[in-house]
Amino acid sequence: MTAHRLCVAPMMDWTDRHCRFYLRQISARAFLYTEMITTGALLHGDVERHLAFSREEHPVAAQLGGSEPQDLAHCARLVQEYGYDEVNLNCGCPSERVQKGAFGACLMAEPELVADCVRAMKERLSIPVTVKHRTGIDRGEAYDFLARFVDTVARAGCSTFIVHARNAVLKGLSPKENREIPPLKYEYVHRLKRDFPQLEIVSNGGITSRPQIDAQLAQVDGVMLGRAAYHDSWILADPGKSRAQVVQAMAEYAAHLPSLRYVARHMLGLYHGHPRARLWRRMLSDPARLSQNDPRLLLEALDAVESGPKEIPHERRPQAQEFQAGP
Repeated sequence: MTAHRLCVAPMMDWTDRHCRFYLRQISARAFLYTEMITTGALLHGDVERHLAFSREEHPVAAQLGGSEPQDLAHCARLVQEYGYDEVNLNCGCPSERVQKGAFGACLMAEPELVADCVRAMKERLSIPVTVKHRTGIDRGEAYDFLARFVDTVARAGCSTFIVHARNAVLKGLSPKENREIPPLKYEYVHRLKRDFPQLEIVSNGGITSRPQIDAQLAQVDGVMLGRAAYHDSWILADPGKSRAQVVQAMAEYAAHLPSLRYVARHMLGLYHGHPRARLWRRMLSDPARLSQNDPRLLLEALDAVESGPKEIPHERRPQAQEFQAGP
């Protein structure tokens, strides 16, 4: 079994250290990724805030955004010193803000530069360097473009490629639209594995169920889930794991945090598809209770969902809107 058989994608504003700790309670095996961290944030910002994490999160990778080889090498070294298991280079983000920094998906047009970045990082590291990218950029549909990119970067020492099976449209689509409008091209990802059998190829994009996971694993080495793993986190669950175990672990973890919101916002999808899922979300979204910062709220919600009525009686329903988990 490869290290990346089941992965959770880097997601801005979502996969912070508290989210990753929570997901680790559900799955002991999933490979977790940080939000994208730009080289500028580490070179000029608070390194501890960006890189600190809990040892329970392993295996975990830090994803870097940048395009200057020496800056990336310096930041990758910081990542290794903090104890991460892998450095991942972002070559797939299509946002205009990222494009202005000359990195993300636009780097696919410069495979030699990406190769230089990978080479510079590997010279400073003992941990692996991986790359996450798209099948192409804009309206280009040629498989050869993708294969040339992978071949060039692989020659620099990268052996794991995480492929979002859609093109990135750099102008005219928002990041959200870029996750939904460009057609999925799983056949390109599968062909990469056939053409480069020595490389570890991980499929990403549009995978939302266990049957889809199994279908991809029949063709490639691993699967990376994004929003599906966030909104329906039990899709990652290890055999024999119970939601009660997860909630109890998170209540203990939250007792050491300054705000219960740090974890509650990430846990809204724990009971996705359960008859009392709405009750669970409502209780974890109650502003008055969250403001008390009492981890016992998690245990009370657990008890209500596991043994209480399917709905809170009308007179007891909180009037506030549910707390949202991000953009």
